[in-house]
Amino acid sequence: MLSRKLSPIVWLIASAVLAPAALAEQVLKMATTTSTENTGLLPVLNAPFEKKHKARIDVIAVGSGKAMKLGENGDVDIVFVHDPEAEEKFVAAGFGVDRGAVMHNDFIIVGPEADPAGVKSAKTADEAFKKIGEAKAGFVSRGDESGTHVKEKGLWRKAGVQPEGEWYLSVGQGMGAVLRIADDKAYYTLTDRGTFLASMGRLTVKPLFEGDPALFNPYHVMAVNPKKHKHVNYKLAKKYIDYVTGAEGQKTIGDFKVAGQQLFYPDVIPDKGKSKK
Repeated sequence: MLSRKLSPIVWLIASAVLAPAALAEQVLKMATTTSTENTGLLPVLNAPFEKKHKARIDVIAVGSGKAMKLGENGDVDIVFVHDPEAEEKFVAAGFGVDRGAVMHNDFIIVGPEADPAGVKSAKTADEAFKKIGEAKAGFVSRGDESGTHVKEKGLWRKAGVQPEGEWYLSVGQGMGAVLRIADDKAYYTLTDRGTFLASMGRLTVKPLFEGDPALFNPYHVMAVNPKKHKHVNYKLAKKYIDYVTGAEGQKTIGDFKVAGQQLFYPDVIPDKGKSKK
């Protein structure tokens, strides 16, 4: 009799202990560039996926180089970045799988409206950088091996300029912080258009050069290879890749705007799986 009376109590206790485990949400660890986070895109893009899959996406926003290093070490399940050459090496080395095009925007050169280096008159991006270097006009660099920093270094090389000296400030920070520093000092910097548009209401620096095809800025997503790191949540990572490159994710990206401005452009034709670029 005693055991029968206690059975419901035991059952309730067991249920209380086991229920949280049964209902525990899945976790997807994502390493991504600061621009996807600073613009406000990720919370909007990730919310429908989290709801559908009863999952939580833990985002680590760093430069693209650091994001891929986290993937290489198996510290995350998925990488969402914008450094195509480094991404290809990451995949070739066996650290990433299922790489897919997601979206693009472009880089722009911003700076003080007075434009002391005459960047506005440049015909190409490397000519604009050459003008900044020759004038030794103040320039703020990400200095963090992000996709933006890699692009910047390539433009200095093409311009034949070795950026060094008091005029060149390498800060090792994300894009939002770099824009604030450039604004405070009335310096030039290279920025992805999305982060600038999301921040421009708080800035006085202006877009001074844009439109060169060399400034194209594509973003890709990759799962961390489960053959390298067996503990990664590959199944959920693959579902996220399918979502963000599918019709729902691509529409969310295309519809995302700040102050009426579109920040990113989807790169996949829904249901055909082909990149627009």
